[in-house]
Amino acid sequence: EKGLGELPDWRIACCYVGKGHRRQGVATAALTGALELIAGLGGGTVEGYPEGADSVPAGFLFNGALSTYERLGFTRDRMIGKHRWVVTRVV
Repeated sequence: EKGLGELPDWRIACCYVGKGHRRQGVATAALTGALELIAGLGGGTVEGYPEGADSVPAGFLFNGALSTYERLGFTRDRMIGKHRWVVTRVV
């Protein structure tokens, strides 16, 4: 497991879905595609920075929802704000 002093191989810094397209699986499809591309490039540790969807309005979920990342196999590593998590997954 990566510690605070170790950098991930990959970072997913933003996963924003525009109004009118939310709650239709767009974020899940985008993250799944990103993970497939990362795997095709050799994989490694992937880090994301989602927030709990119930903690902020949907229009402010620029980094994606925590539940979406967890459904795709990411685990919570540590909190980096009032509502934001660092999540990781090895691909």
